[in-house]
Amino acid sequence: MSQNGYTLNPLTTVKTGEPTDFRFTVTGPDGKPVTDYQVQHDKKLHFIVVSRDLATFQHLHPEQAGDGVWSVKLTLDAPGAYRAFADFAPAGGSGLTLGADVPVAGDYEPRALPAVSRTAQVDGYTVTLTGDLVPGQASKLTLSVSKDGKPVTDLQPYLGAYGHLVALRAGDLAYLHVHPEESDKAGPEITFYAEVPSGGDYRLFLDFQHAGKVRTADFTARAGAGQPKPAAEPSVSPSHGDDTH
Repeated sequence: MSQNGYTLNPLTTVKTGEPTDFRFTVTGPDGKPVTDYQVQHDKKLHFIVVSRDLATFQHLHPEQAGDGVWSVKLTLDAPGAYRAFADFAPAGGSGLTLGADVPVAGDYEPRALPAVSRTAQVDGYTVTLTGDLVPGQASKLTLSVSKDGKPVTDLQPYLGAYGHLVALRAGDLAYLHVHPEESDKAGPEITFYAEVPSGGDYRLFLDFQHAGKVRTADFTARAGAGQPKPAAEPSVSPSHGDDTH
């Protein structure tokens, strides 16, 4: 929640199923809201909201007011514990990711982590994962997008690249920075490099844009020697709600 003197401060509570104007600030070492940010991946701040069981994911882009308050439309359809991440770089500083819990009152029934798989399906698209996560070193991950059995070769840029990948560690929801490889090819392959600190299960969420719409494909991947191989069967992507981009 705090690092290098910077702290993420939620200002709004959320009720189940109700669209909410979610507001928050990032305060700096002087205790005042930060108002000056660097642009990274086409945005000053990326806001990720996931359920604690990692079944739901939203990648949002808040608007900043002059007083340092950020605001974004957020709908959480089920009760439970959620984690919000603000990914940003203050002016003159290095990149930071700060997290905060967002509780939603009600009868919470956590879902089991989706099975390990190398294939995900979303809105008629199939995304295939190649590469393995190796603890302690940068791992090359290639995601290939196809539709109706044909490779998609006309992906559209999203956040300065042909895809944006978020990785979260199951259990403690550690947020990992994943770096895209620069490419002039608009698909079907999108390559990233991820460095995971430990063995175990991770959730990967790929945002990609095609035909004017951003879609999210999700995977469960396992890092570490001696882990069982991922299942070959495709997994159906869970509902991610109405993401705002």
